[in-house]
Amino acid sequence: MGESIPPTQSPSFNTPCHKPQESSLDLNVVVIIAAIVCVFLCALGLNSMLQCILQCTLRALTEPVGWVASHIVNAGLKKKDMVSLPISFYAGLNSPSSIASCAICSMDFSDGERIRILPRCNHRFHLDFVDK
Repeated sequence: MGESIPPTQSPSFNTPCHKPQESSLDLNVVVIIAAIVCVFLCALGLNSMLQCILQCTLRALTEPVGWVASHIVNAGLKKKDMVSLPISFYAGLNSPSSIASCAICSMDFSDGERIRILPRCNHRFHLDFVDK
């Protein structure tokens, strides 16, 4: 009984146990930061949309007469006013002072083409553009 048995050493691993926890912690931080950025961008978009809706609603409630009047003014000519505009046939004058192109599409008029002329400013248009 005099001999003692030396203690055996337990096997050791070279990789520590904390490495997988650190990498999962880094991944969690990245996911949380991405979620915070997405929430921030959504909040900015929602804020902008709500401000636009509120401003348009307030403008329509506080200035209804001006808002309606501006839409009526920009509605174009009434049919009876449009029909009263003179229609003429373009005769190709070779003088440089004559207006030879449409004020809307800038295409030259052809001889004999029907055009409308505005009385005050003398602008000339193809008949289809004014009639629409």
